Amino acid sequence: MNENRVRIVDIAEALGVSTATVSNVIHGKTKKISDETVKRVQELLEEKKYIPSMAELLLAQNDSRIIGVVVNDHKKYENHVLEDIFISSSLNYLSDEIKKAGYFMMVKTTRELEEIARFASMWNMEGLIAIGFCDEYKNLKNFLHIPFVVYDGFVKKQERLCNLIVDNYDGGYKIGQYFYNMGHRKVLCISDNDICGDLERYKGFSAAMKEGRADFMLIPMEKEERNRFYKEKLEELKEYSAIFAVSDYYAIDLMHFLRENEIIVPNDISVAGFDDCPLCEMVYPTLTTIRQDGRKRAELAVEMIKKLKNENDSGTTVTLPVTLIERQSVKRI
Repeated sequence: MNENRVRIVDIAEALGVSTATVSNVIHGKTKKISDETVKRVQELLEEKKYIPSMAELLLAQNDSRIIGVVVNDHKKYENHVLEDIFISSSLNYLSDEIKKAGYFMMVKTTRELEEIARFASMWNMEGLIAIGFCDEYKNLKNFLHIPFVVYDGFVKKQERLCNLIVDNYDGGYKIGQYFYNMGHRKVLCISDNDICGDLERYKGFSAAMKEGRADFMLIPMEKEERNRFYKEKLEELKEYSAIFAVSDYYAIDLMHFLRENEIIVPNDISVAGFDDCPLCEMVYPTLTTIRQDGRKRAELAVEMIKKLKNENDSGTTVTLPVTLIERQSVKRI
């Protein structure tokens, strides 16, 4: 804290008035204060170059104009959650849409649901957007009384909660169908879990393979452990002509591993991902993937915050469509 920062109490003591009087002058609530006192307070504020803190400004208002965004700092991110390509892209779109709607965005990372309620109440938030918590929301709603939007949460319908999901099953189906049409008959899906959205992606992927074979492999979350796992499973990986990773991160990570082990993508093994993050066009070969519209999702998130705030809505689930993006990482056989 800046020791030289002028506080409301300093101004009040210097003028012999209450801190409430100084605070009211700062925030324009001067109907019950004499013109002379208002002038004295304003002059000293200007002389001392007083700058109110963000908290003082926001807590003095009925509407804070803050939308909080809470990201699950899951162990798989290894303390780099905001560097994850899907998370950073989502925050970028949310920042644009929240600003466009005339709100401020505040971001917090945590693994503890209790912290979300404290975060929301501390800043008098008008709404909250949560990313990456999957199915942990059922207890949180007991402590939150503000509009609440979830990215990919697998929750039952709840009051003032909107679940924004992408069509995970259809995304997986589109990749499976594409592999099949490109001649692949023995394919693999890799994920660090077998629940929620990733499970839906595998189900769609498997359903699209018809008489082909679509296997599933559970991979470690931590990078070093995952690299060791791939080395142990290298011969098994070589048995597949194409591999679908449930995220672009895992797809690009796998491509790097294959290249280091002299396996050429897509000549030896084709690879596809999910999300269509910016890195998909920066790697070589460029990555075939499933695109979810991050900007549309962010736009809907803000719209739903406003709707849930103004209406006694019982909550809803919105499913966004996905699109197959064909690039260089899949070959026809």
